[in-house]
Amino acid sequence: MITNDKIVHVSVLEIVKLHLLSFVYGLCLIVKRFPKWVWNPKKFFMMQQRDKPPLCLVDNNLGTHSYVKIKGVKFHYVEAGNKNDPLILLLHGFPDCWLSWREQIPCLAQHYRVIAIDLKGFGDSDKPAAKSYYKIQILIEELKQFILTFGVKQCSIIGHDLGGLLGWYMVALYGDMIHKFIAISCPHPNFYWNRTPGDSIFDLKWIHFSRLPFLPEIDALKEDLSIINDAFQHLQLNNTNSEKDYVEAYKYTFSRKDTCDQISTKTLLIIGNMDPIVTIESIVQSSEYIKNFNVKMILGAQHFPHQQKPDVVNEAIKLFMGTTTHVEKPSSKNIMSSWLGSLSNTVKYGNHMFDAVHKKTSGVVNVLPNKVFYLGQTTS
Repeated sequence: MITNDKIVHVSVLEIVKLHLLSFVYGLCLIVKRFPKWVWNPKKFFMMQQRDKPPLCLVDNNLGTHSYVKIKGVKFHYVEAGNKNDPLILLLHGFPDCWLSWREQIPCLAQHYRVIAIDLKGFGDSDKPAAKSYYKIQILIEELKQFILTFGVKQCSIIGHDLGGLLGWYMVALYGDMIHKFIAISCPHPNFYWNRTPGDSIFDLKWIHFSRLPFLPEIDALKEDLSIINDAFQHLQLNNTNSEKDYVEAYKYTFSRKDTCDQISTKTLLIIGNMDPIVTIESIVQSSEYIKNFNVKMILGAQHFPHQQKPDVVNEAIKLFMGTTTHVEKPSSKNIMSSWLGSLSNTVKYGNHMFDAVHKKTSGVVNVLPNKVFYLGQTTS
């Protein structure tokens, strides 16, 4: 945990002032919203059902969708470029996700290993409910550990808005890890809160209002996530189909809820790597509903792996059921050839690797696991 004295904590007087401003601006915003609610409450609280993610969120053309778990929190990210090239970490702003960098990823991937993360609380990363999970010290420590999981000692950071703010902290606290830093629409933290007064969507009034409990979430979800329409007006000017999809993508990621119950029964998921019917993505999505699971990828098998590779499947079943102690070791050639090869061995994710659902947990995993690679985007 960070103990650096470069983070200056506000005084008690300043804390009281912040709470007072939050109350005042919150009351003002409630008064401003009240006529809309009274005039048409059904429209005010309207929320379109979004069960499936737009294609732009699950399309792998921009990169490989992957997950890593750090101290009990699951992070989703998209990776592109050569793994041997210098690493660039892209940190999005609010209200955004990895998709914010869709125009930069293809360009940067020609020269760099690009990682576009969903910050905690956004996109397909975990969204813990407790405010304590979002302390700046915790966020920065998680980003540090996230970088280290890629086996590098140094990387460059490009951050926009909130992501830029986190980038400033990374540079100040872990400067030896950051080769170069680019901040987009984000001044130094000492000036970050000096917002331009006016009626912009995220002005100083809204910043103070966002400190209140419950009300900011209700306000953000009003009128089918009008906050997304207000924040991304530039995507609606040309009104093209692709830009409509991006707006819908932001609404989909912003409206996701933790609604499913996990299965406690230990489960083994088997799939052939050449299956023309069942996709890798669907196996990943299925794992979100299971607390303790294993995955077995059968190389060279299609939709009937138990018939096409019966010996391998039988061995996997016996191993999973505890009737044999023999573990089939995948060849180093397969491991090096692709990430599918690394999954050819039974991968014991379980509770140590990936809780898959956005669990609200206070548990801490002391030993950081290696990266968990998946193809595709999951849904909740």
